[in-house]
Amino acid sequence: MSSLDYKPTPLANVVRGASNDPNIGSSDFSSDSIAAYSHALQWFMTGEVAHAEKSIEILNAWSSTLKTVSGHDARLLIGMAGLGYCNAAELLRHTNAGWKPDDQEEFARMLRDIFYPVIQDFYPSANGNWDASMIQTMIAMGVYLDDREMFDRAVNYFLHGEGNGAIENYFNEFGECQESGRDQAHTQMGMGFLACACEIAWKQGVDLYSAADNRLALGFEYTAKYNLGNDVPYEPYTSFENRYHYPEISTISRGRFAPIYERIVHHYRDRMGLEMPYCFQVAKERRPEGFSTTHIPWGTLMFYGLPPGLNPIEIKR
Repeated sequence: MSSLDYKPTPLANVVRGASNDPNIGSSDFSSDSIAAYSHALQWFMTGEVAHAEKSIEILNAWSSTLKTVSGHDARLLIGMAGLGYCNAAELLRHTNAGWKPDDQEEFARMLRDIFYPVIQDFYPSANGNWDASMIQTMIAMGVYLDDREMFDRAVNYFLHGEGNGAIENYFNEFGECQESGRDQAHTQMGMGFLACACEIAWKQGVDLYSAADNRLALGFEYTAKYNLGNDVPYEPYTSFENRYHYPEISTISRGRFAPIYERIVHHYRDRMGLEMPYCFQVAKERRPEGFSTTHIPWGTLMFYGLPPGLNPIEIKR
């Protein structure tokens, strides 16, 4: 996906059914998102114009083709993949990459007219990773579109939303996640999405990381500790609208770590001075954080070794 030989495969009407079945352009939509972001990063860090052109090619292909995103998992798809498109667009727009103003407007139209109607009301009763995915992409869309109302809608849902993805609904007071009893993969999905939302908000001067007494940090430490093989407390608690009830913590995918820990270690440990011992152990042992189509990839490249207080975007080539 980072190769200049990569070719986007846009589709006018994307369908993602339950558990990605049917998959009509859904995987292509996700892959092209990460490819666009990866090439935009390479352009920014190397100055090689061909990578800017490749990222622009991908964004333009989708914004000029896509008409609908539908199916049972449409909200989840846009929530997961939308962020990569937005991050790529930000990097291109602010680095003189040669992205034409008309194409930028077409991309903005895709965000506002196709992405946003699907995710604007979240999915309160679903497992919390759904809401978390939409929070991260809605925040990113609000920034790109300079739409404070859209940005605030996502921020307010993160802080006070009724659904399972709101910070105090997704994690209890000692860090157990609403999905800890489901499996460890989905738990880390939601955590990673919320961390992305926090980082974008932080760069806009809004501190979501510290919400509910650093509840996100507690959730990360609890999950890292358990997946490193340690015992943790568990209290069954019922999700929003009593849809899900997991009686005990799940061993499914235990020990399989998603590439989501570098960002959280950089913020809580490097910026804020919190120890985060379990997350630090995970990050240290598994560097470098590489490719993913579920999460924004390249976490080690973006966050490891940065001086406290420094944002990755402040490093200029």
